[in-house]
Amino acid sequence: MALAGLCLAGAGAGVARAETDTSDLVSQDYFRVCADPANTPFSNQEETGFENRIAALFAEKLGRPVQYTWFPQATGFVRQTLASGRCDVVIGFAQGHELVLNTNHYYTSAYAIVVPSDSDLADVDHLGDPRLQDLVIGVTAGSPPATHMARQGLIGKARGYKLMVDRRAESPVELMMADLEAGEIDAAVLWGPLAGWYAGQSDMDLVVTPLLKEEGAPRLFYRITMGVRQGELTWKRELNSLIRRNQDEIDAILTDYGVPLVDEFGRAD
Repeated sequence: MALAGLCLAGAGAGVARAETDTSDLVSQDYFRVCADPANTPFSNQEETGFENRIAALFAEKLGRPVQYTWFPQATGFVRQTLASGRCDVVIGFAQGHELVLNTNHYYTSAYAIVVPSDSDLADVDHLGDPRLQDLVIGVTAGSPPATHMARQGLIGKARGYKLMVDRRAESPVELMMADLEAGEIDAAVLWGPLAGWYAGQSDMDLVVTPLLKEEGAPRLFYRITMGVRQGELTWKRELNSLIRRNQDEIDAILTDYGVPLVDEFGRAD
């Protein structure tokens, strides 16, 4: 969820851009959103994801119709959408990401463990729980919790699922949840909004527990912002105002989708 290794020249250029307001590039006729066409529960072309609903809310407040630019949220997403000027905002971006200028965060969530409610693991709330030893745990390969699982000796039997995919072609999260329901894995470790949504859609009674007790890096909670182009200071402030004034409605949308919400320091709300 973060990029590494910007060279000094690139970092300096970023600072220079941030000092010049380029918000005149933002459309005044449409609320132009950059989004993944197949990334349920976040966004999809049917516009039924929670980011779609938040986009519709903001468009209503601005008095502009929503206009989408669709591109899979994988390598090249920002370059092909926001940076190319085809759209003006990404509704969901982790705070501190170098590719965009972040607004204030509008929610914080955490990775979570998902297990059947009738299993002996129903009250597990950290990866160091000894009951997880020798079990098969599903985890997204290369994700932050995989590091903690390795530290706890859980990787040997873990089942990995792909991280960066075009979900129009394949959906590792759906495969992981299907494996959990079939008993192929004993637990699933997922980014909270995915865990909450897919557990809620399952025919099985599942428990979703945010992982808030892990020690050491990397952290497992993230503040989620909106992303705009570097330098668009006025546009950022306008979005910050919309977030602040409509936070209750945003929270209600997130709750509808089962997003596990924590405070900005990664503590249970």
